[in-house]
Amino acid sequence: MSAPKPADIVVEGVRKSYRGKTVVDVDRLELKAGRTLGLLGPSGSGKSTLLSMIGLLERPDAGTVSVDGREVNATDRQTRMSMAAAFQRPYLFKGTVGDNVAYGLRLRRVPASDTRDRVEAVLTRVGLQGWQDRSALTLSGGEAQRVALARALVLEPRILLLDEPLASLDPVMKWRLARDFARILREEGKTTLYVTHDQDEVLAIADDVAIMRQGRVVASGTGDQVFGLPADDWIAGFLGMEPSIRGRVLDVKDGVARVDCGGVTLYAVAPVAPGAEVLLGVRPEDVVLFEADAIVPLTSARNKIQAVVVQIDPSGSTYRVVIERGPVRIAAKISRSALVDLRLSEGTPVQALFKATAVRVAST
Repeated sequence: MSAPKPADIVVEGVRKSYRGKTVVDVDRLELKAGRTLGLLGPSGSGKSTLLSMIGLLERPDAGTVSVDGREVNATDRQTRMSMAAAFQRPYLFKGTVGDNVAYGLRLRRVPASDTRDRVEAVLTRVGLQGWQDRSALTLSGGEAQRVALARALVLEPRILLLDEPLASLDPVMKWRLARDFARILREEGKTTLYVTHDQDEVLAIADDVAIMRQGRVVASGTGDQVFGLPADDWIAGFLGMEPSIRGRVLDVKDGVARVDCGGVTLYAVAPVAPGAEVLLGVRPEDVVLFEADAIVPLTSARNKIQAVVVQIDPSGSTYRVVIERGPVRIAAKISRSALVDLRLSEGTPVQALFKATAVRVAST
């Protein structure tokens, strides 16, 4: 069967409270047809509750959920049948992989021959070709999540809802499966809401990103927009960045702006005019550190500044190193071995390099 057209979803004025406490208060959020929206935020920020309302599993106290311009609710069986979901726990039952994947099709009374063909095809798409007869009880965590995704995809939904599907996996398995999920979701072209608290997961999987805090959407846009230039200090801290840097464009040559940031000159590729007041942001993974007296090899990185380490924080398997020169304060993400090799501690002078294309710019 041909894949159905993906849906546009718009959430407007949605509110939800439990025992007098507001857990979701979203003015507007849009899921664009055929794209994956990564919904990011700390635990308790309202992500899963918002997903439940978009999935018509919970009724909002106020506001609307619209699909293709039409308001929908839990009584809309046609819209509910166009959705499928997978969660942090796969919820597989005893039986074979094929039985689990076919469960929804049997509830919909799809003929056995069609069911068999669709199960075989979807298992191939998720990397489990020929696994129909395996016992679901023998699967690893990653294999079980592939089966859960296959069980959702086999229904050929227009809308796919994924709530922390990789949260319970070990880091190595999570990263492998995140890459596979990214490929699968792009190939499928479903309108997908992907809820997680893991930023690396979102960067790998999502086309668009929204960040929630205390029930509200505090940032939304493409991944580059949201992760590149934080809207406020809380978002910057949540993303592992420093607050945006203020500057004034001195001149622009061949598309490269020279920006004065309180006596420190930075370069950025951006469509700005001389004299414009701007905000700048640099992602930690785009910053490379060297010893202060090192002879840096020839590079295309336009930005090269002398700075001092002011903060070092462990961040999983890496370290977040904050450096400062005058009013310019940025973070770099480095490995443990780089931390040791550079002999870094607070007060250590360093050189920081990053490309002009890595600097995100917004007008104030």
